[in-house]
Amino acid sequence: MLEAIIEEWLPEVYATIEIFGIIIIAFGSIKAFVLYFHSLIKQKRYPIKIELANALALGLEFKMGAEILKTVLIHEMNEIYVLGAIILLRAILTLLIHFELKAERRHGDAEAAATDNY
Repeated sequence: MLEAIIEEWLPEVYATIEIFGIIIIAFGSIKAFVLYFHSLIKQKRYPIKIELANALALGLEFKMGAEILKTVLIHEMNEIYVLGAIILLRAILTLLIHFELKAERRHGDAEAAATDNY
């Protein structure tokens, strides 16, 4: 009984979570583009890379959560291999984004400290 409910509802649940991830990435990208365009017009620096990296990292976390939920419905070993590869790639992307985010924050802090000294 519980298995039937899970098999019926779980695809809608993980599809919804994946859509949330897509929406977060899309809106974060649009926001970063607007900030970039605004910085060109106003000649003012905004943390564009940080905004975009935060959106990408959060969106990937949602998508990875959906992939983890998909593991409940796996019936064959080939599906496990494919799903494992997808999860691994998304985890690596998330780590790379976090490293880039930390580097950008340090660069921004160093730049702010240099302008404060003048």
